Amino acid sequence: KYPRFKSRKKSRKSAEYTSSAFRYRDGQLTLAKMREPLAVVWSRPLPEDAAPSTVTVSQDAAGRWFVSLLCDDTIAPAPATTAAVGIDAGIASLMTLSTGEKITNPRHERRDRARLAKAQRELSRKEKGSANRAKARLKVAKVHARITDRRRDFLHKLTTRLVRENQTVVIEDLTVRTMVTNHKLARAISDAAWSDMRSMLEYKCAWYGRDLVVVDRWFPGSKLCGACGTLRAKLPLNVREWTCDCGAVHDRDVNAAKNVLAAGLAVSACGDGVRPQRESSRTGQSSVKQEAQRVTAGIPRH
Repeated sequence: KYPRFKSRKKSRKSAEYTSSAFRYRDGQLTLAKMREPLAVVWSRPLPEDAAPSTVTVSQDAAGRWFVSLLCDDTIAPAPATTAAVGIDAGIASLMTLSTGEKITNPRHERRDRARLAKAQRELSRKEKGSANRAKARLKVAKVHARITDRRRDFLHKLTTRLVRENQTVVIEDLTVRTMVTNHKLARAISDAAWSDMRSMLEYKCAWYGRDLVVVDRWFPGSKLCGACGTLRAKLPLNVREWTCDCGAVHDRDVNAAKNVLAAGLAVSACGDGVRPQRESSRTGQSSVKQEAQRVTAGIPRH
């Protein structure tokens, strides 16, 4: 069949320059066939004695230009600490930590939803192929870029703080791709960007010498009493606080974060993997569930 060509209007435009096609001196970048250096606002300085090997110039859908320099660098590990934290991801609270701290969800898409809807309405009225439609499309792209930038900035600051303060970070393995099939929660889940948050934690923990533990997605963190180990049969989403038979009163999210931390530390202690484990052919349960039962085995249940 005939080849299907990609649209330059929809994809990110980029050009890559090797070492013979650019010059970087004293913080100024000059590309091939250019007399004057580029007017660049640098986000951060290059590492000392670093020589860029490749330069990539790109333009996003909002019409903004970016320059990325590739160079060798070694990130120094952060000072060791004994602190550990369990994280329960949510929508009302973006994160609930095992320390009891709740981090409010900024809801960046909701804050700009009216502006985005207006820009999309104006785009839908323009004739396809016209110059006015191109201008309207650029306005929509700028609103999306504003939402994305604010979300990414917030997640970077949050994940960097968690990695610097804790030696071990424990999270749940969330199947975001399956969860967004719920049409009532898909927009809120996408705005929370749990997948981006996890990827940031993964590479930042690798950078700074931290341990990231991912517990099994089926671990019943919310329904498990952190005091006596009793497992409730049901716990609807609208129940935010519940009282165990042992008398312990639990905040749903804080209790889940504490149980996730306990399961993650148990997995680390027994030398299990950080990825979700398959069910054991002997017990029919995942290793994380088995370890959670071992942790609470000696505690009397009511």
